Amino acid sequence: MPLRTHVLVAAILVIVATYLQAGPVHSYRDKPDEWLASGDGARVLSNILSWQTRDGGWWKSYDCEKPYDPNTPRDGGGRGTFDNNATWSELRLLARAFTETQRPEYRAAFDRGLRFTLAAQYPNGGWPQQYPHPDGYAKHITFNDNAMTSVMALLKDIADAKPEFAFVDDATRQQCRDAFDRGVTCVLDCQVRVNGKLTVWCAQHDEQTLAPAKARAYELPSLSGGESAEIALLLMRIEQPDDRVKQSVHAAAAWFEANKLTGIRLDKRDGDTVVVEDPSAPPLWARFYDLETGKPFYCDRDGIKKGSLAEIGRERRNGYAWIRPFGQKFLDAYPKWAERHGPVPTAAAQ
Repeated sequence: MPLRTHVLVAAILVIVATYLQAGPVHSYRDKPDEWLASGDGARVLSNILSWQTRDGGWWKSYDCEKPYDPNTPRDGGGRGTFDNNATWSELRLLARAFTETQRPEYRAAFDRGLRFTLAAQYPNGGWPQQYPHPDGYAKHITFNDNAMTSVMALLKDIADAKPEFAFVDDATRQQCRDAFDRGVTCVLDCQVRVNGKLTVWCAQHDEQTLAPAKARAYELPSLSGGESAEIALLLMRIEQPDDRVKQSVHAAAAWFEANKLTGIRLDKRDGDTVVVEDPSAPPLWARFYDLETGKPFYCDRDGIKKGSLAEIGRERRNGYAWIRPFGQKFLDAYPKWAERHGPVPTAAAQ
């Protein structure tokens, strides 16, 4: 093997090893209170503060076990992001840390991060993947990987004065309530109608038209069996839903019920993911459903739709969550919610 190739391979292995050993912030989010006040907790939190961007957010794929090195290239051009659990995870952790320790630097970082989050919201109520000045598909209203729903859940918990956010002042809490309400309007406006009938959502929507939009080459405009479940669960958290919210949740439940994949399960064979028949398997859902045919589809990086998982290459087949029990948690919670809130009045369901 040529020396240049040896050097390249060694460099790649170092990068991979660093990534695998990295301590992502969401892995610390549920640490016990005593850890937050410990020396180890203070060290990790100090590192997290060092990674906060100038604008107040955080980027993804950094190692919480290490402080920020100015020579480290930041992904996304150094813009904060809500992708991969970023920013909203830091805010939840910092809120708990401040509540436990009263250390002012935690409060200051939380306040900056919350201002960043509120400023990132579009006038139509949606959130982009990155902020400020997002480009490419990062401009889209991003439900992908539950980015927007996680931001909205955070704002709702602040607005509802959950114990870890008791320090937030009333005016800021009202800002969070208003932002959450605008987010709900955006969610309802984005819900896709097919032949006049409400269905579910795409993983991302155009920030101007709200139409289903493309992200990466294999993430085409579609009906999302993944992100849509979390969106519906978030709507179910609204204490006094109006008729439009009720209509949305009922429609989502009908869609998930009609589009579950039964009689199959995923299996691993020689490290490869395969779909096998199994009449006793619990239901699964595809990540993406075609907007016109309503059928599941799968893609390689060429963006060409395929009708089965077996038709795409091994790399994408095993490197993406194409089929999962996405809708089960939502459908399990739905009957109790529907019993409590009742059917949608006929006029509202039109």
